Amino acid sequence: MRVANTDDLKKIVEGCATVDGQVKVTDPAAFRGEVIDRLVYNAVFANSSEVRGMARWMIKSAAMDLGIWSASIQGLYEAMGRGDLKNEYTVPAVNIRGLSYDVGRALIRAAMKNNSGAFLIEIAKSEISYTKQRPAEYTTVMIAAAVKEGFCGPIFIQGDHFQVNAGKYKEDPAKEVQSVKNLIEEAIRAQFYNIDIDTSTLVDLAHSTLEEQQRLNYQVGAELTEHVRKLEPEGVTISVGGEIGEVGEKNSTVEELEAYMDGYEKAVKARGLVGISKVSVQTGTSHGGIPLPDGSVAEVALDFDTLDKLGATARKKYGLCGAVQHGASTLPDELFHRFPQVNTGEIHLATGFQNMIYDSNFFPASLKEKIYKGLHERFGDEMKAGQTEEQFIYKTRKKGFGLVKEELWTLPEVTRNSIGLELENKFDFLFKQLAAVNNTEDVAKHVVSAKIAPDLAVETEMA
Repeated sequence: MRVANTDDLKKIVEGCATVDGQVKVTDPAAFRGEVIDRLVYNAVFANSSEVRGMARWMIKSAAMDLGIWSASIQGLYEAMGRGDLKNEYTVPAVNIRGLSYDVGRALIRAAMKNNSGAFLIEIAKSEISYTKQRPAEYTTVMIAAAVKEGFCGPIFIQGDHFQVNAGKYKEDPAKEVQSVKNLIEEAIRAQFYNIDIDTSTLVDLAHSTLEEQQRLNYQVGAELTEHVRKLEPEGVTISVGGEIGEVGEKNSTVEELEAYMDGYEKAVKARGLVGISKVSVQTGTSHGGIPLPDGSVAEVALDFDTLDKLGATARKKYGLCGAVQHGASTLPDELFHRFPQVNTGEIHLATGFQNMIYDSNFFPASLKEKIYKGLHERFGDEMKAGQTEEQFIYKTRKKGFGLVKEELWTLPEVTRNSIGLELENKFDFLFKQLAAVNNTEDVAKHVVSAKIAPDLAVETEMA
């Protein structure tokens, strides 16, 4: 499926699109067939950066011609904060770690089925590394998925947990902050127009006052917000998120939220900046859930009352979209309908879908065996004392996607479609439970993010 040069890429679209200073799609149905599949495969796996970059540019340019573009959700979140939306709903933010084109397609099909335009497709700083998906590739794949499924409208791509490492910050603050700034720059160039800044790792509970505990969190958060604002393209106000407490640690309080937000708002106003549109809080969950010795996941005591109070304060006092709930994909199905009722603006969902892929009856047993063997070979030193085999595999198999990336992409079509249908049904359920349905009019009304055309030179450089 790989092509040798950019002329061969142009031959792929002959008869359904023209390629000049931009791509004009003349036969949308044909373009959405085998053509987009071949383009996106080369955008990821072609041997040369020239071919990968050209394929990425062609996909993004064609998408714009078909009414699909990468955008910021800022305007919608501002409307949430003002209480301007007719209905309460929680925006799902889905981390896609592997089988990415097919999972993206499944998510978009579910969104279209529910007439939903408000959903985020995201990847965390850590995931970028272990899944081998740099931002420029990730954006292209998700836009290609939207093209394939006939979606029309803005696509919200998000950088999740662009996090400052506390240990590295302690050793060299400037170097660690610069590393996050570098990732922010890479992501924005790749058309990530939604970025969650996570400086909650710098919260120091050793201090006696909440303001002192949160000081580094809001100061470094404001510094990184300024970096985002300097880089955002004309006509785009990137939606930036903040965080007040590490997921998996102690539950957040309203007083902590106020200490963070008061300090942060003062810092960004002094710089003349637009601040965050949302704030992530801790209410009892952990990323991926807590695996038990048999590999099952422990029940979580999620504190909805605390979530409600935090979200209400975020909206009414600071004009944010509400609170953001992390680590939620492994929660029981019967809980999800409650999030729109408790001022939850956004919910992050990841590991549950990863588990569905691995545990699907359609996932090849031989490939799973190869992945698990590779996990022991590559990451066996991460196995902790007293940890069972099942716990080790559960905690590390997220890294398996990067080990067999191309093998996942090239699974038989019937296998990928079958897994995709299972995921689509789950996404469909979640859209309904989160009340994130029939909101395309909200998106059309409130999202004013400019349509930024791709640059061939930038795409090639980043490929």
